Amino acid sequence: MSQDALDAVVALLELEAIEINLFRGTQPDEDRQRVFGGQVAGQSLVAAARTVERGSVHSLHSYFLRPGDPSVPILYDVDRIRDGRSFATRRVVAIQHGRAIFNLQASFHVDEPGYEHQASMPDVPDPETLPTQAELLDADPDLMPAGRRARPRPIDIRYVTEPPYRFTPGRPPEQLVWMRADGTLPDDPVLHTCLLTYLSDMTLLDTAIGPHSAPWREDLMASSLDHLMWFHRPFRADEWMLYATDSPSASGARGFNRGLVFGRDGRLIASVAQEGLMRPVTR
Repeated sequence: MSQDALDAVVALLELEAIEINLFRGTQPDEDRQRVFGGQVAGQSLVAAARTVERGSVHSLHSYFLRPGDPSVPILYDVDRIRDGRSFATRRVVAIQHGRAIFNLQASFHVDEPGYEHQASMPDVPDPETLPTQAELLDADPDLMPAGRRARPRPIDIRYVTEPPYRFTPGRPPEQLVWMRADGTLPDDPVLHTCLLTYLSDMTLLDTAIGPHSAPWREDLMASSLDHLMWFHRPFRADEWMLYATDSPSASGARGFNRGLVFGRDGRLIASVAQEGLMRPVTR
């Protein structure tokens, strides 16, 4: 069931406090070569939020430093850089085998009134009219073994634009994707923010790769290098969100990607930016 898969992701975000400012995160029971970037980013944000008494996160800036080992827990060391009247700043270092694998800096803000404007949401079909990820993969059974295709997914993804598995050379470096947590989440706003951080790493690098290759090609090495987010308005991660992404540039084995996350009602929820490695592998 998708709810069970989603509950497993929520459990990943329930860090263990082992000392003041020090937390430990578990790993999913999956056969992975490295830790999913969205997982370590989401867990890092949980660790930061656990040390803040007032305000909610409005931005995060992070760097992926080394591949994470999925066979051992991750330690999160939080530095309480600043606590002010309106803003608080935290730095988090994720550690495995005595070395930093990820670094995050997050800023928290006590909500206050101010000026308002936002970008307009693209005009797109409703998510219910689009095929599920499982349906797309079933239509191309050679892309993935049947067992993996049938595995419950915690995130429901519906592609408005052509999915990356149907690689078309020269396609525009743009992507429109509906996403939501596939189940029901508790009301905790911190959890919804951390889950959006988790899922925002999905599909984003595909935007830069799409015009040149398919994301899982054996002759391509691809991974996130950094990840930046700004949170604009309240939201629920278990409701439909439109992820509109584009890639203004790819050069020097790096692809730059931008994203806007809209609620179904058209409100701009968050903005995302990321640079990723997309290195052709020669054999």
